[in-house]
Amino acid sequence: MRKIFASVLAAAMILSFAACGGGNAPSSSAPASSAPASSAPAESTPAESTPEASGDTVKVGIAIYKFDDNFMTLYRNELKRYFEEDLASKNGVTYELTIMDGKGDQAEQTNQIDGFIASGMDVIICNMVQSSSAATVVEKCKAADIPVIFINREPSAEDLELWDKVAYVGADARQSGTFQGEIVLETENKGDFNGDGVISYVMIMGDPENVDAQYRTEFSIKALEDGGMKVEKLFEQRADWDQAKGQELANTALTQFGDQVEVIFCNNDAMALGAAQAIAANGRKVGENIYLLGVDALEEAQQMVKDGEMTGTVLNDHINQARTAADVALKALNGETIEKNYTVDYVKVTG
Repeated sequence: MRKIFASVLAAAMILSFAACGGGNAPSSSAPASSAPASSAPAESTPAESTPEASGDTVKVGIAIYKFDDNFMTLYRNELKRYFEEDLASKNGVTYELTIMDGKGDQAEQTNQIDGFIASGMDVIICNMVQSSSAATVVEKCKAADIPVIFINREPSAEDLELWDKVAYVGADARQSGTFQGEIVLETENKGDFNGDGVISYVMIMGDPENVDAQYRTEFSIKALEDGGMKVEKLFEQRADWDQAKGQELANTALTQFGDQVEVIFCNNDAMALGAAQAIAANGRKVGENIYLLGVDALEEAQQMVKDGEMTGTVLNDHINQARTAADVALKALNGETIEKNYTVDYVKVTG
């Protein structure tokens, strides 16, 4: 197998937003619970081939922490499309993808990585179930001399330094948390409905081991404090990125604290969609007596922001992240020097 030259990194955002809101939304916000546990290797016939690349096949293993996740469904679909359409046409190469569902089980995903190595993958793109297990994956890939690009869930800096053919592509979750807090500060009452000078809030977290959950939780509140507001945490629990759990926890918080709750922060849109259901069931109305924030800018969440049913969300740009991950993977495969971190900016989405 002859290694190919990597394509240049995608340089421009393709999503545009009017008034910090609208624009091109993700194509679907539905969970991928019906997706198969793995996708069969897929081939694409290049639109143009060169003598140098003709007949080349690049085998790409893609490990996703859980198919039943709104955001990662959009992400993996764009990865597949970009490899099989854009890159295949541009490079005159067949990209044979094997995409595996980790089902939220690190042991299962580690076995899948072993399978990728045994089957001779040329490069691996990995969305870890547990980022704390990244070192194990790096060591396995290093021993097999297979570059590995981590996505969405950031390994530690120490793990990224274990080898020169490993990198992380994602977004700075501190920025997304900061944007959530700033959206609240940009409201007329700065999140203080009862005028007591204190923002009383509920925090619904993702998986607390995930650095995104940690940073979004910390920096959303830090933004409020940096903006001169006092805060009161009424309730904070994990819902593990799940809509049903988000609804359950929001209902518990609203039942327990009633009108004291002025803001509900959710670490992602799926949990925010659940919280919106709980808000309605408890007779509260977003914008009138409570604020609700999410992250990901799923299509359904964007529409709810436009309709006034959510205060705001933050675009987690799956398109440019997916394209960057693919481009970096090919750079590493080609033996080019790669950076340790590639960051794609978040974007505020408000009504």
